[in-house]
Formats: sequence, structure tokens, C-alpha cells
Amino acid sequence: MKTIYDPASCSALIERLERLGHDTEGLWGRMTAPRAVCHLSDTFRASLGDTHHAQVGTVLHRTVIRFVALSTPMEWPRGAKTLPAFDQEQGGTPPADFDADVDGLKALVGRFTKSEGADLSPHAAFGALTAGEWGRWGYRHMDHHLRQFGK
Repeated sequence: MKTIYDPASCSALIERLERLGHDTEGLWGRMTAPRAVCHLSDTFRASLGDTHHAQVGTVLHRTVIRFVALSTPMEWPRGAKTLPAFDQEQGGTPPADFDADVDGLKALVGRFTKSEGADLSPHAAFGALTAGEWGRWGYRHMDHHLRQFGK
């Protein structure tokens, strides 16, 4: 299973991100490309401890959903609701300058990959993750939103 900690997999994600434009149309969901970039940045900030959020996951999230999301090849469901703190229409960071937001996301990905899973804050829904789970989450979350825009 791919992980963001693998340099080749991470580079491929960044190349896909760089093909995303501020006006790229989504294939599903309500997120715009600028909102998706900010959403991804907000989630990496939270994992790195730059921002704090409530733990909202239930036992089901921390067990079954976590296992399916991080340990199976099943694609993540389209249109799943995100938490308000990571939703740009609610409490998430609003988009500003698209190119600057993309550069900021790339910097966060760089910091995240350097962490290799050490000293990361618990995931809002899944709780404390192992380094391997963090690597899979980072890859799968970015992959999910890039696929949302055909990238």
C-alpha cells in the first residue's frame, strides 16, 4: 500500500498537485480546487500540531472505519462529510491566493514527511495512529482529493 513517506509516491502526489488549477472542475462533491488545497493544508496542520481540534471519532471510527480507510485498497467514499474544522465552508481556512496556498501545502507535506510519523497529534476521527498509518493516511487523503479533480 502506498505511503506518503515513500519519496517516489510523495513526488507523484506533488506532481499531481502541481497540475491542479484554481479553476479545475470537480468530478464529485462540493469542494472547489482552492478549497481542497486549503482542506488538505488544514488536516496536515492539525496532524503536525500547528492547530488544535476536538477528538470527535467514535469507537467505530477508531476501529472499523480506521482499518478500512488505512489498511484496505478500497477507494474512500465520494461525498463523505468532513469535520467542520476542516470544511472551508464552515471553520476551515478560506482560500486566498491559489499559488501561495499550493506552495503552503507543499511545505506542509515536506514537514509531514520529515516527521515520519513521530510526534504527530492524534487524528480527529481515528485517534492516535502508528507511523505506518500516518503514512498511508497522508497518501490516501491527498490521493482522494486529487482524484476528485481528475488529477
